Amino acid sequence: MERTPTTVLYNGSCPICSREIAAYRRHAADKGLPLDFRDLGAEDLSRWGVTEDEAARRLHAAHDGQVLSGLDAFRVLWGAMPRFAWLAWLTGLPLIRPLARLAYDHAAAPALYALHRRRRRRAQNPVGSAAARR
Repeated sequence: MERTPTTVLYNGSCPICSREIAAYRRHAADKGLPLDFRDLGAEDLSRWGVTEDEAARRLHAAHDGQVLSGLDAFRVLWGAMPRFAWLAWLTGLPLIRPLARLAYDHAAAPALYALHRRRRRRAQNPVGSAAARR
């Protein structure tokens, strides 16, 4: 059975995101799964139809000619990997899906994006950042 390839756009400058994607990448490579992982910092985002800021706010995945984001992107990614397929199934259940979407959209994604913005501010102003941490 031919599996549809999926391309995942992630924030490589986010240490948490990078660790999670590294685990998915290893699993996909070990199993020969048709998954391609692209760091938003090295990608032509116009192909995705998103700005750098939009890409940094949420995980994105291209699958079957569609660009998905947030929980939908995770569900496609998880569904493509036998080890994580149960997460795609679980987060698709009628009572779980809205709760998972709420948790991602209003807790996980904003928290990771806030950390991303803080890292960028520190990188742009390293002297001011050191003074602010004292």
